[in-house]
Amino acid sequence: MQAQRVLGLIFGITFGFLLQKGGATDYGIIIGQLLLTDFTVVNIMLSAMLVGMIGVFTMKELGLVRLHVRGGSWGATVIGGLIFGAGFAILGYCPGTAAGAAGSGSLDAVVGMIGIVLGAGLFARLYPFLDRSILNSGPFPAETLPEMFGMKPGLVVVAVALVVLGTLATIAALGF
Repeated sequence: MQAQRVLGLIFGITFGFLLQKGGATDYGIIIGQLLLTDFTVVNIMLSAMLVGMIGVFTMKELGLVRLHVRGGSWGATVIGGLIFGAGFAILGYCPGTAAGAAGSGSLDAVVGMIGIVLGAGLFARLYPFLDRSILNSGPFPAETLPEMFGMKPGLVVVAVALVVLGTLATIAALGF
């Protein structure tokens, strides 16, 4: 358990460092993303998703990891998306970029991190009610994309990789 915490800390610091180096903790770049004039954040996140997806798939195929997938629902996704979107629009940072910007000394991000902690506390306090009433409403028909589409996981990885690479190429070709 201690090793997991140390690894979590190392990977968290590395993630924040890479977000900062990639420009994703810059308020102007975040606002540019929200205004659809700067796609730096999309490029970073799609690249990270592609590398992570291939890495996790490969580790699973080699028997190095076991995945523990939690089923989702429309209720949890819609509520979570609305809360995340409202916070993102008001603050101009998502939680990861806010932490990275706070680590770089950005005062607005530090204030935002306080709001994130308070919001998480409020959610924890309301969780029993939300769990009974909203979060489990409209469960997804499957836990993973391969299950939902009835495809082998490797084929889904290839298909998603092609979509991601196509999206990245399109963004580059359009000059974003």
